[in-house]
Amino acid sequence: MRVAFGVLGPVAAWAESGDGPDEAVRGAALALRGPRHRAVLARLVIARRRVVPVARLVEDLWPERPGNNGAGPGHSPAPPADPVGTLRTFVAALRRTLEPDRPPRAPARLLVTEGPGYALRAAPDTVDAWRFEQAVTEAAGLPPKDVLALLQRALGWWRGPAYAEFADQPWARAERSRLAELRLHAVERRAEARLSLGLAAEAAADLDAHAAEHPWREDAWRLLALALYRSGRQGDALAVLRRARALLVEQLGVDPGPGLRALEADILRQDDDRLDPGAGGAERVWAEATAAYDRTVPTGARARLESTVTLLRGLAVTGGDGLRSARRHRLAAVSAAEELGDPHLCARVIGAYDVPAVWTRLDDPAQAAQVVAAAERTLTALPPGPAEEALRARLLATIALETRGGDVGGGGAGGRGGGGRGAQAARLAQEAARRLDDPVLLAFALNATFMQTFQRAGLAPERDAIGAELVELSARHGLFTSEVLGRLIRLQAACARGDFGAADEHAAAADRLAERHELPLVGVFTRWYGALRLAETGTFEAAEAAYGDAAAELTGAGMPGLERGLLPLALLCLRLRHGRDLLVLARTDADWGPYVPWVRPLLLLAEDRRPEAAAALRGAPAPPHDLLYEAMWTLTARAALALDSPPAKRRAHAELLPAAGELAGAASGLLSLGPVDSHLRDLAAALRTP
Repeated sequence: MRVAFGVLGPVAAWAESGDGPDEAVRGAALALRGPRHRAVLARLVIARRRVVPVARLVEDLWPERPGNNGAGPGHSPAPPADPVGTLRTFVAALRRTLEPDRPPRAPARLLVTEGPGYALRAAPDTVDAWRFEQAVTEAAGLPPKDVLALLQRALGWWRGPAYAEFADQPWARAERSRLAELRLHAVERRAEARLSLGLAAEAAADLDAHAAEHPWREDAWRLLALALYRSGRQGDALAVLRRARALLVEQLGVDPGPGLRALEADILRQDDDRLDPGAGGAERVWAEATAAYDRTVPTGARARLESTVTLLRGLAVTGGDGLRSARRHRLAAVSAAEELGDPHLCARVIGAYDVPAVWTRLDDPAQAAQVVAAAERTLTALPPGPAEEALRARLLATIALETRGGDVGGGGAGGRGGGGRGAQAARLAQEAARRLDDPVLLAFALNATFMQTFQRAGLAPERDAIGAELVELSARHGLFTSEVLGRLIRLQAACARGDFGAADEHAAAADRLAERHELPLVGVFTRWYGALRLAETGTFEAAEAAYGDAAAELTGAGMPGLERGLLPLALLCLRLRHGRDLLVLARTDADWGPYVPWVRPLLLLAEDRRPEAAAALRGAPAPPHDLLYEAMWTLTARAALALDSPPAKRRAHAELLPAAGELAGAASGLLSLGPVDSHLRDLAAALRTP
């Protein structure tokens, strides 16, 4: 049974069927017993999957107040004789309601006990408040038509004030205020979308009550006046602005801000260029341009394929469904180009997809293998000569990018020795780009070179140099997506050497570029960096919470090569870094993704299954040469030390030695296992070697 939770109104829970919130069918409400049971549930929802200590829950449920005997109106009742035991009774009852099919004595999977307290491990799309927040965030990067549809649906999830029955509880106050503000923001953004689509009358009707109920919101008055003006009601628009001025002065003692003053001046001048520049300008231009393209360019024309790849390149950096769709259609475009038998066209179609890539594990290895095979065939078919040099360089850069981490093509990551096909292709692409003095091609080739710079541990300085050149080159030539790539590469390198001041600068610069150019995927990496920084400089609890938040950001981003297994891996590394027990992770059913061979020995050891752990260590392959290479060898080192395996200890020591002075795993920009030097010392002491 899938359980959905509602806090946008009275706290409630429902059984659902279906694959997600848009497909789910809500069943009957679940009986949550009394108000204290709902309070426990609400308090855990507010914690957003983080653990709330038992002591904090007791304090929130039964706040002790001097002189309070629990009899006065509006007061919380006095604590029971055994508040902790009572709390456990509430939790047990909630578990029976939320997981009715859980076998006796089986560990809970939804309302879990962890460390000093409890956590609600609800999926991000099962809590209406979390879904609402995600919808508002997503709407910021969508065209007006999609914004209107998304916010209309999301605002329909509200059944009343958030956490309605806990309005007087201090622990709910901040979250109630935050959600209320977010709802008002969504109402105003919905009105903006209607105005952009020429639906001024609808926007005015919606905003009239909104502005009256929230007279301090100048944006509400501004949008209402604008909607009235665009509906042909100039007098009403001016009257609204006068009413707004009077309310602001009388109730708040402030004059209207510059936005309202400028709007009033524009209306008085009837400045239509500013007041009504054309409903849905961008939407209209897009619709007219695509219609003209369809009319003008014949169906089946080769130009359509090249135009398609250009669109897919832009679609890929939007993340989520955009990235998944771009990958799917890219392969179809390559296949279509090959069918036409024109190697020049095929080279242009394959090489035009120069989407910056910063993660070293492929999202779709099978598709990458097909793209590499097509690129190799096209290289063979292209005639020799200087006219084709740029096309060949783009094909070579594509091969190097798509053979990252040794996933496909037999070479990968320099073939683990620096001489594989991927490394050779990257080198040739970069040489050609420099000869041709082509900055766009050089940025593509440098990205390919970065992907092939993982032949051994300790290569973060080489990657930092690549990132520095990308930043300088891109800033000079206005290549903003490549500049973001360079910043993220430099962020990773700064993390490897533990220079969080430099990493902060690169993260901030990447975020600024992402905001300016609407690149939502950048925030995934900078949010994970924030969790890594806390893992090294903050408390265990703060870092654990930050990783949970970062994982929520990654969910649905369209990057399975990054997403799968990353959160449990990061939490395992965090526990090792802070000396915490791994048993809580060993007993979960987490999806460890591609990291199973290197975490399994440690998880088995946590359960005191030493023979199986030793067998798992012996069977673990060498990790792929990618951004987590040092992390995997460090996990191997810890298991080898615990199991006293001399061969594994010697191999781990040799592999990690070039990374001396770095933070183990931090070159990923995502997680850390602490100084490599400390692991080397432990290995050396166990091996009795210098």
